[in-house]
Amino acid sequence: MRILVADDDPVTLTYLKAGLEHHGFVIDTAADAMQTVMKAIRNVPDAVVLDIKMPGGTGLTALTRIKQSAKSRDIPVIAITGSPTPEVRSEVLELGAVDCLEKPIDIEALATLLTGLGKG
Repeated sequence: MRILVADDDPVTLTYLKAGLEHHGFVIDTAADAMQTVMKAIRNVPDAVVLDIKMPGGTGLTALTRIKQSAKSRDIPVIAITGSPTPEVRSEVLELGAVDCLEKPIDIEALATLLTGLGKG
């Protein structure tokens, strides 16, 4: 599975990329919301792991744009956040994310979730 991982924190991005590659995923990365949307529409990954708090339009904006484009609307998006309030979780699910995970991310749980999406 090809996964687009989007996070503005280089440490988190490196951690997620290495951890998911260890589980056999092919990873592309993005460091801001605009880059995330462009890569999702151009390369159409099998799933997107999207940080909610990023520069360049925020993760919520990126999620909205991904879901509005005919090319990318069917891509499953997993939101990740350091502030998983019930309001944030509710908002990302309403915008079309399949789940909202709290940072720090458990790579095993994320890999299992992504593998399940690939079988869907």
